[in-house]
Amino acid sequence: MKQLETERLILRAFRAEDFAAVHAYASTVKNTVFMPFGPNSEEETRDFIERAIARSLEEPCRHYEFAVTLRDTGALIGGCSIRLTSGSQAEVGWILHRGHWRKGYGTELGRALLAFGFDELGLHRVAARCDAENAASYGVMEKLGMRREGVFLEAHRANKLSDQQYGDELVYAMLKDEWDARKEMTVYNALPCAFDGFIDVPLLESGEVRLVCTKKSPAEPEKKYVPNYHFAVCRGSEKIGAINLRVGYADGLYYGGQIGYEIDEAYRGRGYAVAACRLLVPVAKAHGMTKLLVTNNVENAASRRVCEKLGARLVRRARVPEWSDLYRKGIRFVNIFELNVD
Repeated sequence: MKQLETERLILRAFRAEDFAAVHAYASTVKNTVFMPFGPNSEEETRDFIERAIARSLEEPCRHYEFAVTLRDTGALIGGCSIRLTSGSQAEVGWILHRGHWRKGYGTELGRALLAFGFDELGLHRVAARCDAENAASYGVMEKLGMRREGVFLEAHRANKLSDQQYGDELVYAMLKDEWDARKEMTVYNALPCAFDGFIDVPLLESGEVRLVCTKKSPAEPEKKYVPNYHFAVCRGSEKIGAINLRVGYADGLYYGGQIGYEIDEAYRGRGYAVAACRLLVPVAKAHGMTKLLVTNNVENAASRRVCEKLGARLVRRARVPEWSDLYRKGIRFVNIFELNVD
């Protein structure tokens, strides 16, 4: 069975000699309170290890059980799995010894499982489920970018410390295109940008329009807002629209873009939006930016044509995540275009 490696972890096949480390987490209520198994007897732990070893030898493998070990010491601190439920779908799960909680290992191993599922197994959808009271587990799912797809009431036996008979279950999932979008987001967020304060905006005009800076909004880290230049789009002395440039790269800008514009209805279809976008390039250059994202609602054909006339490259049609401001405005899919800052 394939071994997976991360910065701090090695996920490998279970071995018979792993018994003591596995039993240390599988035999306690605190570790297994939200699990469908446990607390294990010694016999139950040995049965699990035997099954895990047998599964690792299957060809083709359809249920990957990984021992989670620390890269620097080799110590076994938990287990995780990815189980194929159909030809293109799978379910993931994990458990860590309580002595290693709150160190980010869950997110790290979860990301490794998703990468293995999507990039190597070629899966279309990966799901995960947990007790609705297991905030630590669904917190990991949300950090991984998985979507909450549903709440199933009284879907399983209640957790081991509950006085109820049944408990609710949450289901999260991610699609291949969402995984690819998150990988792209990471690449864009690593692009260079130098913001040491707002610049004195140079004269921005072409034969068609002129941009007049009306406001400079500082970053608001608590809202994850980056610095923002606001411009009036003018034709002669007449204001015909507005455009803004967001300086920097962030998760929200992958879906919302660095450029936002609006041309008054009476002046649309004359190329003013294209001209205004091009005039922002010197300001982006002044902050060391090399690429700008311009996005639009997939239903907005006119905005898409603006991007095409700019010569921007269509990166993808992306599903808008629920945490995005765009989602709260009712937008579910956007076209993401990339414009080089030459």
